[in-house]
Amino acid sequence: MIDLVPLTGEPLALDLVNTRPRTPDGPVDLIAAVEGLRAWLGLQAGRLAGALPEGGEAQLTDDDLAAAVNAVHEVREHAAAAIDQARLGLRPPEDALRGLNSAQRAAPAIRELAWDGAAVTAVPRRDGPPGARPAAALAEAVAELLTDPAVTTVRECAADDCVMLFLPANPRRRWCSAARCGNRARVARHYRRHRPLDP
Repeated sequence: MIDLVPLTGEPLALDLVNTRPRTPDGPVDLIAAVEGLRAWLGLQAGRLAGALPEGGEAQLTDDDLAAAVNAVHEVREHAAAAIDQARLGLRPPEDALRGLNSAQRAAPAIRELAWDGAAVTAVPRRDGPPGARPAAALAEAVAELLTDPAVTTVRECAADDCVMLFLPANPRRRWCSAARCGNRARVARHYRRHRPLDP
């Protein structure tokens, strides 16, 4: 059984797609509502520099997050479709690419220049409505993954009941997480080897 804690630590685009784990009761959407999205954005805050207001996801109003939920869901759908094809070396669906481009245009990224008293600094920032900024940053993360040659090495977890994607640093990696699916597989293998024989 998959616990309902988001799997994080993969490229941001995969972390987004992985917000829909499968449980014994069926798929679950960890960012279906404002509370779930706020929690997930909090986990990813360091990777969303400039997309969240100063002070992080806590500064987004419930109205901002309600708008963001829909926009992020659209980006996730487009990301899943595009990554699914690109990892196989196939052309992503045109509507997925259009949707990702549209999300990025809704809150364009800039590097805001400032003088700090000793030097010029460039701080990443996004323009556009606060509710569109997280989706734009996520769409940009998907674009980065899709244009990286490593996209063809993205794998789906080898566990029968898991749909998580990961980018393996080691070619022998088979599980989304050694602590989740890897451990369950080892326990099941041990049980099969050591179970008593039926009379």
